[in-house]
Amino acid sequence: MRRGGQWRWPEAAADAALALVLLGFGLLATGLAGDNQPGSRPVDAACRVLIAVAALALLVRRRAPVVTLAVVTVATSTYLVIGYPYGPILVTFLVAVYTVAVWLPVRPAALATGGAFVLLLAHVFFGRGPAPGWTGVLPAAAWVVVPFAVGVVVRVSREATARTRADEVRSRAEQARRQADEERLRIAQEVHDVVGHGLAAISMQAEIALHLLPKRPEQAEVALTAISRTSREALDELRVTLGAVRRGAEREPVPGLARLPALRDRLAGAGLAVEVRVVGDPRELPAAVDLAAYRVVQEALTNVLRHAGGASAEVTVDYRADELTVEVTDRGAGATTGPTDDEGGHGLAGMRERVAALGGRLTTGPRAGGGFRVYAGLPVEPAR
Repeated sequence: MRRGGQWRWPEAAADAALALVLLGFGLLATGLAGDNQPGSRPVDAACRVLIAVAALALLVRRRAPVVTLAVVTVATSTYLVIGYPYGPILVTFLVAVYTVAVWLPVRPAALATGGAFVLLLAHVFFGRGPAPGWTGVLPAAAWVVVPFAVGVVVRVSREATARTRADEVRSRAEQARRQADEERLRIAQEVHDVVGHGLAAISMQAEIALHLLPKRPEQAEVALTAISRTSREALDELRVTLGAVRRGAEREPVPGLARLPALRDRLAGAGLAVEVRVVGDPRELPAAVDLAAYRVVQEALTNVLRHAGGASAEVTVDYRADELTVEVTDRGAGATTGPTDDEGGHGLAGMRERVAALGGRLTTGPRAGGGFRVYAGLPVEPAR
């Protein structure tokens, strides 16, 4: 009745109802059963007491199943040894055996049931009146084995259902953790791209300002203004990125290829001339493809700014029927103005993961005539 600090009134009420039903059934039907068993002892007060003891013991069958089985078995065995007719009291015994099989592990339940069976056999050999002898063992065994088997099956079924539910809960928890990890990795990648690009541009602009400050301070002021603008834009983009993980944050449009002109102007202030060329008819792209293409271009130009010095770069965006391709090339003086595939780094690894997640392909490496080339192809639905 009391489990986990709470009273389980529904279970107690169900047990009370069962006990009262079996009590009433036993008191009313035992006499009728005796009418069809001429050799049995007539129903008297002692018979009714034994029926009542067996039935009322079921009130605590969930709390103390072994004690309940012991009381019911003693009452039932005494009832049969005295010679009262076979009747509803055996149904009470059946319920007690079933309860032990359901609520206890198989081994202790089997031991308790075996003891009850041995005690029940007393009437077969020592009962008043004509004892059935060995021919009565099989019927007595049936009243023990059948409810015990049913109880074990019910218990195994409940445990299997509980394990299935627990597995489902663990699976949902693991899936939620996996999704959270993927989201954290995505946010980390976004932060890397935003911060890495912004700091690279700011670093280049700061070097220009330091170089111009002694000789041409008016031009240094232009570089410092560009630093201020770049840092502000980078902080705004970082705020949008991190806002996605804050509950209740307003959703703002994610970066896409529409920001390429702003990116080009920002890099121009850092001393990198970027030419943007669009091939095909621009159209609306899936948000994931648009963001991945923009981040690939942004990271590639950031690498140009870091590794190629004052070189210029060219960005080509090609809108094909079922694919979007972006190509970033620089005109650096050396053959390795950017990190190679083997050297990688977080930038190229992030680009490769973005493109692979969308089923695309990424190619990076030095150009034959000098400089570096980044090429990405992203599948999209054919334009209607």
